[in-house]
Amino acid sequence: MELVVYNTKGEKTEKVISLSENVFEVTPNDHAIYLDAKQYLANQRQGTHSSLEKSMVNGSTKKLKKQKGTGGARAGSRKSPLFRGGARAFGPHPRDYSFKLNKKLKKLARLSAISYKVKEDNIIVIEDFNFDAPKTKAFVSILSAFKFENSKTLMVLPENMQNIVLSSRNLQKVKVMRACDLNTYDILNAKKMILLLSSIAEIEKSFEN
Repeated sequence: MELVVYNTKGEKTEKVISLSENVFEVTPNDHAIYLDAKQYLANQRQGTHSSLEKSMVNGSTKKLKKQKGTGGARAGSRKSPLFRGGARAFGPHPRDYSFKLNKKLKKLARLSAISYKVKEDNIIVIEDFNFDAPKTKAFVSILSAFKFENSKTLMVLPENMQNIVLSSRNLQKVKVMRACDLNTYDILNAKKMILLLSSIAEIEKSFEN
């Protein structure tokens, strides 16, 4: 498959880039995508939630009232989950939500996500560029050239280009990352993808090995 290369003004150039079928045109596997996205989100969870059970609550263990004859339910301690300030029954405790997936499945999931973007015609390839200094206005002008300013956009760089990263930092709907750091969740979470020309070789190098 071939894609036309654009410049930063949104104009077509004479360059055409050929995409590897093994990376950009695989048969998508929805279940692999689901598992990889689920793992990504699970790994983001801190798991620091905690609650107090009866043995952890400070309070008197004196019996509040006699067992029988009151017409109400039995009550043996003020620590009961039924009372204000009491414990929580079966509450959450700190835990690790992360889980493992094998490398082949994760690779398939990411290739599937990229292939979906290609099929949906949501990938734009632009010439390599960089800013002399961080400039959000210059970054926004590139998005505006493609009418992406109101869309969630993922820009993929061949390497760490600090001025581009800093220029996009204040834009809520934009994420910039290196080709080697691509993951299924971020690919699918973005409506549009902008690939720098050099980043395509890096993507193919990462996923064809």
